[in-house]
Amino acid sequence: MNYILFDDAFSRAHLLPFTFTRPVCDIRIGILTIREKWEFELKKKISVKTEQYLANKYLQLVSKTEDNVWINGSVLPSATLLSSIKKLKVNQALFCNGTLIAINSGKKVINTFPSIKIGEEIKEKLFKIERLWDIFAKNGDAIEEDFLRLTKGRKSAKPSSTNTLIGKRIFIEKGAKLECAILNSTSGPIYIGKNAEVMEGAILKGPVVIGEESVVKAGAKIYGPTTIGLHSKVGGEISNSVLFGYSNKGHDGFLGNSVLGEWCNLGADTNNSNLKNNYSEVKLWDYADGKQVSTKLIFCGLIMGDHSKCGINTMFNTGTVVGVSANIFGGGFPPKFIPSFSWGGADGFTAYELDKACETAERVFERRHKKFDKAEKEILAKVFSAEAKYRKK
Repeated sequence: MNYILFDDAFSRAHLLPFTFTRPVCDIRIGILTIREKWEFELKKKISVKTEQYLANKYLQLVSKTEDNVWINGSVLPSATLLSSIKKLKVNQALFCNGTLIAINSGKKVINTFPSIKIGEEIKEKLFKIERLWDIFAKNGDAIEEDFLRLTKGRKSAKPSSTNTLIGKRIFIEKGAKLECAILNSTSGPIYIGKNAEVMEGAILKGPVVIGEESVVKAGAKIYGPTTIGLHSKVGGEISNSVLFGYSNKGHDGFLGNSVLGEWCNLGADTNNSNLKNNYSEVKLWDYADGKQVSTKLIFCGLIMGDHSKCGINTMFNTGTVVGVSANIFGGGFPPKFIPSFSWGGADGFTAYELDKACETAERVFERRHKKFDKAEKEILAKVFSAEAKYRKK
């Protein structure tokens, strides 16, 4: 079978701004992205069906010799679901509460998923990511699953004796460096990725993930469930947050109940509120609904799309959503919704010109020895155009 992960239209719309720049399946939750989880379980590479403007970066590969099985990219794999999908015959589909979960289309391409109505209803409760807050709220369960997935039958590298390890659910990949750190896994597993570094005096209380090549700076305090993705640098205090990768919160300041995309940077002493003074439910901007919606959560912090950055001493209010490639600075609290390509702060915003944003992105990519190519520029151009209606000229 040839497997293709497709964007669930509902989830994609409600997971903006992250899905402005990636398919739903490339959202990181737990240790791995959703796509990486499926690839691990199916033991083969998987392509995606996503928005046309993302297609040059995220390819869709349809087989002419194998049955093509399309899987909802917002759903995380389970043993039962995997078994049901592998049993699908041509033109058979799986649904959950009316939502298409998977279909075997045989050796043909499907372009109109909504037209598919008939199929088997799945009885199991699926692990599905549909809303922005799901990413941090469900991260603890995802870490547990991925920890078992990646460490089963393997032995952890042995850290130096300068570290204090509490509990038995700690896994350290080869090449990771830890000195004089405290790792407490009694409340959840701790996973340290390949070539990651945890500096002296850092305290990690699980469940916590430190991704490959990432750095935890001296004296940092990280409370789970928290995921620091690949090639990131973090310091200060972090609680129940997810950084997809290639993002930095390198200095003192608090980040809690939050999600940062890729290529983000928080200036020194940036803080976010994650709890309202009256302990009421937090509302969050929802692109699909075009308004603030209730998360039904008391704790909810900052949502920041790819390429966005903020200056030193920035303060973010409870339930703030920042789009793609925004640049925030200055005193006071900026608005709780900051559209993509906005430049400014509490005193007002202007448009962050696309050419200048691309120049910055190119420099940032070079620092990580990556190329900011035509496909990346086309994606940012599409987002710039899509969010023009929200920006002040």
